[in-house]
Amino acid sequence: MPLYMDIHRVEGVTADAVVDAHAKDLEIQDQHGVDYKQYWVDEEKGLIFCLVEAPDADAANKVHADAHGLVADEIHLVREGT
Repeated sequence: MPLYMDIHRVEGVTADAVVDAHAKDLEIQDQHGVDYKQYWVDEEKGLIFCLVEAPDADAANKVHADAHGLVADEIHLVREGT
């Protein structure tokens, strides 16, 4: 399945807020055939990065939209390296 990295720009983001949003993603991801793997937060720059396996970028973003409304600003198809 394709692997994507999405990027959210959220001024004032906190790691605690992202914990809650990620949990909501996990609750509904199966409905969209998506598997959110991991995320990273840069509070200082207001950035969130999510790594996700999804059939396509739209499915990945639909999970965010349905779970909490915080859709990605960018979604990139990536390949895992060593």
